[in-house]
Amino acid sequence: MAQPTRRIQEQELREQQGGAVELTQRARAQYNTQSALETDVEWSRDIYRELDLNNERNAALYYPSEPLGEQVNFFTMLLRLLLDGKIKAYEYRLDGNELFTKDNELDVKNMLEKFYIYYQEDENGKLSVALEDIPCAEVQKYYIKESNYVDRRTSTYSTHVMAICPVIMRADYGAEPVPYPMFWLDYNNISSYLRITPAMTSSYNNTRNMSLDDYFVMGRYEGKIYKTSNLQNKPLADYCKTDSAMAAEQERIESELSTFENQLWNSSSTPKKNKVQNSEPESEISENGISQQSKKEDREPVTRETKTNNKQTSAEKPRISVRRER
Repeated sequence: MAQPTRRIQEQELREQQGGAVELTQRARAQYNTQSALETDVEWSRDIYRELDLNNERNAALYYPSEPLGEQVNFFTMLLRLLLDGKIKAYEYRLDGNELFTKDNELDVKNMLEKFYIYYQEDENGKLSVALEDIPCAEVQKYYIKESNYVDRRTSTYSTHVMAICPVIMRADYGAEPVPYPMFWLDYNNISSYLRITPAMTSSYNNTRNMSLDDYFVMGRYEGKIYKTSNLQNKPLADYCKTDSAMAAEQERIESELSTFENQLWNSSSTPKKNKVQNSEPESEISENGISQQSKKEDREPVTRETKTNNKQTSAEKPRISVRRER
């Protein structure tokens, strides 16, 4: 019997999904990552963004805020996978950088106690959290690290999400909620599960016709830049002391990325699409071998000044010969 198609395999996995699905090694190999190899990267720049889930473009990660039947939101799915040992998480360090090494792996039990998440532990040491005890509504932000790079093997400019950090918002004694980053996740480690998790991305179309991986790969999210990879490891807040300075710096970085992408394959300082619109049309050769520009010049009166200018520029312009085909 022929092997089932990938679409059928995805549907079967979704039907088995109660929130978290265990993938075989064969399934992981089929859902390979889309990032380029380091040897193929000609240029790259890493950007850290803050995704506010109050923004409708990011609401796909928040909906539903509370479990709705079998539907759960992004954080609930991640925590289930983490408790089942299917994915790994890493400590959020003081410098804010992600470090995907064994000695920086997250102690899940310690994390649950740190954020006052009620859990149960069985005799084998397996941790579990009841659905109603998962603080899914309090996770209202995410930090992501995205890499903008040029792949010289495919001659393409791409943006790839490298890491994700859920951020829980907690308020003490009626004060304004404060963000508390929880842990870092390697996107390549969770992408296999995101590809089989449908998401609703629009308030006008409630059909879940896009996976969470599609959502990130297609850049459907929207987030403000709070840091870029730099030699001094400084976030924007360290050198932007006012809100206006912060907004100006964020706009400048966005403009740099946009300008670099637009001018990547164009040596001129003018973007290609603008250059085409503003450029003068080339001389066209008519059927009888006479250019339209020549006809225009024949119609114009020739003066002494025109002859002088033609003599000065004739040496600079190459002569175009037209050969007629018989």
